[in-house]
Amino acid sequence: MPFAAPGTLAVPGKGQGQSRLYVLDGLRLVAALMVLAYHYITLRDGWGHDPHAFSPTLYHLSQFGWLGVEVFFLISGFVICMSTWGRSLGDFVKSRVSRLYPAYWVGVLLTAAVLMLWPRVRSADNLETVLTNLTMLQQGVGVSDVDDVYWSLFVELKFYLLFALVVYRGVTYRRCVLFCGLWTVAGVVALKADSNFLSVWAIAPYSPYFIAGIAFYLMHRFKPTLLLWAIVAVEFLLAQHYVRGRLIMNVGAKASMAHGWPARVGVILAFVIMAAIALGAFDRVRWSWLTTAGSLTYPLYLLHMYIGFTLIDLLRNRVPALVLLPSIVVFMLLLSYAVHRLVERPLGKWLRNGIQKGLQEMRRNSKSQAASESDTAGPGTSATPQPAVEDRRVGTQRPRW
Repeated sequence: MPFAAPGTLAVPGKGQGQSRLYVLDGLRLVAALMVLAYHYITLRDGWGHDPHAFSPTLYHLSQFGWLGVEVFFLISGFVICMSTWGRSLGDFVKSRVSRLYPAYWVGVLLTAAVLMLWPRVRSADNLETVLTNLTMLQQGVGVSDVDDVYWSLFVELKFYLLFALVVYRGVTYRRCVLFCGLWTVAGVVALKADSNFLSVWAIAPYSPYFIAGIAFYLMHRFKPTLLLWAIVAVEFLLAQHYVRGRLIMNVGAKASMAHGWPARVGVILAFVIMAAIALGAFDRVRWSWLTTAGSLTYPLYLLHMYIGFTLIDLLRNRVPALVLLPSIVVFMLLLSYAVHRLVERPLGKWLRNGIQKGLQEMRRNSKSQAASESDTAGPGTSATPQPAVEDRRVGTQRPRW
């Protein structure tokens, strides 16, 4: 699913030390379960027929579960802005790579293995496709996704690359607001500019959620202002503009029957909940189990689709649907927990350490090269090393990387 993999949820508590926004962990899991319900209940993959036959109520509710992706993007804008505050670009890269790739690699390989062994709902991809998918860049080079939910990861990657420009200069209130304004303008202009490059990076149907998330975090860190509310309002209206297209994309011919008001209400609820979080309504939530719940979100999103479809197809004639469906959900949650504990944590730590050593080596050799160039500079010339970037927020000097 598209989906965003947020970083740490620890946030400066407005001058009162560090606090953790546990509610974001819970909201992430709710979003993942929404997407899971949409895939398992609305789509006929695995069931062999329209699933509404066994539960019309669940069927009609779940056909709007794709909105969980939009919720992920909202959370991602909030969390990425939060987790990069006061950190260098190297820290950002280290955090994102170690967070995104370990579970993703497992998802690609495990899904490919299941489809190879039981090609019942979809044919297995060839080796070249699987290997390209391991880069997470397959959409950029025109290769299909091993699992359809991976499309959202490429959207996330583009957001990270764009926001890296802010991180490079140093994340500040002013730069975040400027970023929000420029990206909004790019999204609007891209619709009429006839520029493929601009369209690819504007990602107009989804950028309103990331931008609103950033504005919500600025409200949470500082205080609500008319400027920030104006940003949120513009992004909310743009998000509503794209709802119809997203509905048709996910429901297809059923979109005319479903109209669109439940999806629009879903977007309203998502913005209202994020506004409540930004204003501190959930700051007192301290349920530690939400941390574990949040840790399941990313592996669950990566693993659930075609592995779940295959299990449904294998068992649908042996187990009643109303028993099979919750059983598969529980199994996927357990599998996600195993991936988190056995893969994400140890491999993520190994990647962080490896990237950190690589960055240190790069800095050390860059300094050695600068010193060597200074020593060999000709008469009348001076080789002045690049000064460190001043971090005015904390009054210290820090390297760009």
